[in-house]
Amino acid sequence: MSDAFHQDCPARMVLDHVSGRWAVLVLTALGDGPHRFHELRARVEGVSEKMLSQTLRTLVRDGFVRRTVKPSRPPQVSYALTGLGEGVTRSLQPLFDWVRDHAGDILAAQAAHDQAAAE
Repeated sequence: MSDAFHQDCPARMVLDHVSGRWAVLVLTALGDGPHRFHELRARVEGVSEKMLSQTLRTLVRDGFVRRTVKPSRPPQVSYALTGLGEGVTRSLQPLFDWVRDHAGDILAAQAAHDQAAAE
């Protein structure tokens, strides 16, 4: 078993890939089922085409997402979670829900901190 606290541990790279803002949002969105690129871009508001493309490439390479090309004109490409992707998404979902549910509390804490620092 490797120790993620060591800088050369491979788990750090994986943690970096799955814990980034766009990766968490893409994985969570794919938890609902397969999506095409434009559907993901509409679902994950604010992500640029370039960033979504880069995030998907990384998640496909890491084995979390499956990219399927349906031969047609133009080709239809869809993205879905793999078994690994389902596992990590099940683990990320409670964190995602907690952050969503407590964002107001966090913003209030930031405002209180900033106000105290300004005094």
